[in-house]
Amino acid sequence: MTTPKGLFKEIIECPEFEKDFKRLLKKHRSLKDDFETFKNTPLKAFHKLDQANVGIVPISDMGISNPKIYKATKFACRALKGRGAASGIRIVYAYYPEEDKILFIEMYFKADQENEDKDRIRRAVV
Repeated sequence: MTTPKGLFKEIIECPEFEKDFKRLLKKHRSLKDDFETFKNTPLKAFHKLDQANVGIVPISDMGISNPKIYKATKFACRALKGRGAASGIRIVYAYYPEEDKILFIEMYFKADQENEDKDRIRRAVV
């Protein structure tokens, strides 16, 4: 996927994240555009403009101090009509402030999976 110009120096997607995305895209056709909107608006506002966002929460029980691991719990998906930001899609990512880098680790639908895969997160960032 493309990285919006001037957003972050680097945006990377783990291979497992790419598989998650493709699987969800089959069910939710607006996901590609919705994901770009997420990167350009809430993600940018939270990390670049220091705007508080209750929809992006740190995952602190990982035993990892750097990078910071976050889960987006409010992700607007137009294909899930009437649900708005409470669509149930979750995005787990790592933010490396020194390198200005985002690493997308996992994307899942809450109805299919209750919580993030902590082993996958550790493998991705260690």
